[in-house]
Amino acid sequence: MTDTPWWNPGRHADRRPVLLARNRAQAAIRAFLADHAFVEVDPAALALSPGNEAHLHGFATEAIGNDGVPRRMYLHTSPEFAMKKLLAAGETRIAAFAHVWRNRERGPRHSPEFTMLEWYRVGQDYAVLMDDTAAMARLACVAAGAAVLRFGDIECDPFQPYDRVSVAQAFARHAGIDLLATIGADGPDAAALAVAAGAVGVRCAADDTWSDIFSRVLVERIEPHLGHGRLTVLDRYPAAEAALARTCADDPREAERFEIYACGVELANGFGELTDPSEQRRRFESEMDEKARVHGERYPLDEDFLAALALMPPASGIALGFDRLVMLANAVPRIDDVLWTPVP
Repeated sequence: MTDTPWWNPGRHADRRPVLLARNRAQAAIRAFLADHAFVEVDPAALALSPGNEAHLHGFATEAIGNDGVPRRMYLHTSPEFAMKKLLAAGETRIAAFAHVWRNRERGPRHSPEFTMLEWYRVGQDYAVLMDDTAAMARLACVAAGAAVLRFGDIECDPFQPYDRVSVAQAFARHAGIDLLATIGADGPDAAALAVAAGAVGVRCAADDTWSDIFSRVLVERIEPHLGHGRLTVLDRYPAAEAALARTCADDPREAERFEIYACGVELANGFGELTDPSEQRRRFESEMDEKARVHGERYPLDEDFLAALALMPPASGIALGFDRLVMLANAVPRIDDVLWTPVP
């Protein structure tokens, strides 16, 4: 950490090699996408809704029309809604390097504004996105002249085959918890998960929801072990933690959602996409009820997005934190170190 501003010539000279490696990685990934017949699109950043997940926080603004009347809008937290509308319109394989904005997020791995690489494949199983991401991790290493991804003293070799493990398997392996036993026919059972978490030393509050406890166990006991030595694909999230994903055909308690980790750091979040507008509305409303309970606010639903889902074909999609990938490929500790102009 230094007090010297990023625009100081001496500091910029120190940062510049990593920034050029970032450009090389972006160019290599763009070439990969082109080779795989992706069309690069440029989604608008202003949206009627920033997203409808309980713990995502948007930046609000006002758009003033020619009539002088202000209308509340948001900087998007993801280009997802816009890109799925393009799938409904008839695109079949699209990608975007999009600047996105998330409020209440600042730290070594979080910037309020960052670059998300998001891509979609119509008619393909979500497992192909795992292979895509592994290939991009290798390209980032090559661009940096590195053999492995690194964060602190942890290494991850993306040239090795990745591990694919379900969330339930990870909870059993790293926390000694039978996660699926806490999900019944009526949904997740907070009391059952609290008992299981307490038995292995994870503290729970009386008013914790099932999702609160799930997240605490995941952060404290699971994530630190993922992506050591090789990439880890954490697959089949509980359906309650996958508001935008299809449920698994063989077990409705689980969903076609996965995350990819390297060196204990989450890099990407992928889905077999939900295309049922009625079910998506129900899930969004539930998420906004939780947001109101915890944070005292709610975001509007994007009605155009819900209407477009009725036309959207079966697809798989994923979002990759591009800046984090560059961080790990260049073994730098802070996201600001890989941003050309960090947020003040």
